[in-house]
Amino acid sequence: MLSPAEALDRAQQLVERARRAGADAADAVYGASSSEAIQVRLGKLEDVERSESEHISLRLFVGRRSASIGSSDLSEQALDELAQRAFAMARSAPEDAYAGLAPQERLSRGPWRDLDLIDSHEPDPQALRALAEEAEDAARAVAGVTNSDGATGSAGGGVAALATSHGFAGAYGSTSRSVSVSVVAGEGSGKQRDGEWRSAHHLADLPSAASIGTIGGERAVARLEPGTMRSGPMPVVFDPRVGGSLVGHLMGAMSGGAIARRSSFLLDRLGEQLFDSGITIAEDPLRLRGLRSRPFDGEGLATSPRNLVEQGRVTGWLLESASARQLGLEPSGHAARGGNGAPGISVGNLDLLPGTLSVDALIADIADGVYVTELIGQGVNGVTGDYSRGASGLRIVGGRIAGPVAGFTVAGNLLAMFAALTPASDLERDRAINVPTLRVDGMTVAGD
Repeated sequence: MLSPAEALDRAQQLVERARRAGADAADAVYGASSSEAIQVRLGKLEDVERSESEHISLRLFVGRRSASIGSSDLSEQALDELAQRAFAMARSAPEDAYAGLAPQERLSRGPWRDLDLIDSHEPDPQALRALAEEAEDAARAVAGVTNSDGATGSAGGGVAALATSHGFAGAYGSTSRSVSVSVVAGEGSGKQRDGEWRSAHHLADLPSAASIGTIGGERAVARLEPGTMRSGPMPVVFDPRVGGSLVGHLMGAMSGGAIARRSSFLLDRLGEQLFDSGITIAEDPLRLRGLRSRPFDGEGLATSPRNLVEQGRVTGWLLESASARQLGLEPSGHAARGGNGAPGISVGNLDLLPGTLSVDALIADIADGVYVTELIGQGVNGVTGDYSRGASGLRIVGGRIAGPVAGFTVAGNLLAMFAALTPASDLERDRAINVPTLRVDGMTVAGD
């Protein structure tokens, strides 16, 4: 895989080709990745996977007309043809008053802080297999676990580079290390499946493989012999591994593209009191070793820590340059680039900051409710905020966990859910979106 300097050179050369082809402006994004995964099942080697990929994409402007194109063929001839084809496409495209590169005066010039995203030690296949075996052995040792879907140890790395025709040039690399396990508990028609998965840039930042396996096994056993839920309004408590999805829905609604299209349930609500005044959602794209850390965004603007929700109020939209122009605002440093096309939106490491109550105290006054550990389906309307998801989890009776339940739906409206949200004190920063246990009063549960 190329070094960041070599990756940047690839991107800069493609921008130069675009200018020679006749483009008024252009940017190029180069990305490459490699990964290796070792899977075991029931103590035996099950699968070995190795993958490598690289891709380069070009966005080219002729006046207010633009075109985007990409290729995994990086030969000299292919890149020449890529630039020429993009120029021809752009000349035939309709004009877009908001198209263009990011404002030149806002570009991040570097040097950028080292975010420590690269683990210099590359685990060999034997080490990855040992991690997988350790996780599976621990999961299978949990009483009630009867079978295994397998465990995997994996390692990978990647590099990303961005170059623009108006002065930006930057690249960075990162590595990934992960361990996952999935096991089955119970017998016959009463079997239940669950597991655990953890990922980090550095192997040293992962919990032990044994602890990952134990958690996966305990989760599977905890699902055995589920009961049913009654229907009606009640408090719903979200486990941290699913509660982050609520913040994800909020981020989608804060996207400048959604606001510009008037297709967000937050439309005309900037600055309104959406949450309790004690709620803060903090973003830190410069966190050392953070899963979503990056020194600059997909248009070359600087990233920086900020509170996206402060005292329960949204502090601003998430803007790339096109939506910012459409809204008459400034880009916010949240642009993201995929394989091809115009920039989208991405946020850095997010934390919904914890409250003061322990989880036990958070549920102590719930006479009848549910603790959700799994959400199923995609029943969220980004325009209205209506929310309806299939779920399973644990029943809460008399302020205590009372056993597993499954086959029910939790429903509400995200605006009402945000207003009724109370965080516990158990925040852990081990995901890209980190939340403590969350309680939402007044949701509707549909069961038997």
